[in-house]
Amino acid sequence: MNPIPESELILNEDGSIYHLNLRPEMLADTIIIVGDPDRVTEVSKHFDTIEYKVAKREFVTHTGYLNNKRLTVLSTGIGTDNIDIVFNELDACVNIDFKTRLINPIKKSLDIIRIGTAGSLQADLKVDQVVISSHGIGLDNLANYYLLENEVEDTYLLEKFKKEVLTSVAASVPYISKGSTSLMQKIDDQYQRGITLTCPGFYGPQGRELRLPPRFPNLIKKASNFSYEEYRITNFEMETAGIYALGKLLGHQCVSVSAIMANRIEHSFSVNPKKTIEKLIVDLLEKISQL
Repeated sequence: MNPIPESELILNEDGSIYHLNLRPEMLADTIIIVGDPDRVTEVSKHFDTIEYKVAKREFVTHTGYLNNKRLTVLSTGIGTDNIDIVFNELDACVNIDFKTRLINPIKKSLDIIRIGTAGSLQADLKVDQVVISSHGIGLDNLANYYLLENEVEDTYLLEKFKKEVLTSVAASVPYISKGSTSLMQKIDDQYQRGITLTCPGFYGPQGRELRLPPRFPNLIKKASNFSYEEYRITNFEMETAGIYALGKLLGHQCVSVSAIMANRIEHSFSVNPKKTIEKLIVDLLEKISQL
């Protein structure tokens, strides 16, 4: 096996990975990811102690302990382009020797839990409720740059989605990936489950119209009416499908949990989003600290 070239595995002068500015010892085996850099402190303020605080661009990382459980919380910024950076660099920290530039013979699997926000696509999934993503369907193209293979059931689900939701010429080739069933069972005892649509933008790609009309004006209606066996599409957001796809390819256990900020069917928005997110953080930290 040849060492990974400097142009591919880029390290900073202090030996940290290029974008995240992290060295392997700075990471816990259980990682919480959030989109908003300011949300990192909203999570880590509940830690008993903090070992490391690192910030570079939109990537802010705190590692510490809660109830004797070592945890890392990391902000990804918005979108699956950032997820591509975050997941490849997190994996490099735990599965590549930075000194020899060789892949470790024994691979480490991380538990990665996303705490995010989303828009509901179902009338009965109200603002301030919580949804856990059984699957992510990506409209963003990220996984199409990798060799992602689907299970038979997921292939059927995706084909049905293409026929019923993307009936006109689409702007992307959708992909699908499933969350970690085992990790989901450990933290999910009260949240609704559903398929999450991951979009490459917040406005037109999610059917919002300010001054620019979206190309697919019926996307919300078609998505909300879609179902496959016990699954239905519950929400829009911008990261989950990429998290599930890269997590699967790299061998990490991933779950995405979202607080519903907007209901796109009822055209409503949370009156106290900070309170809703804080409650979700506290509830999940209690469960995660016991993993």
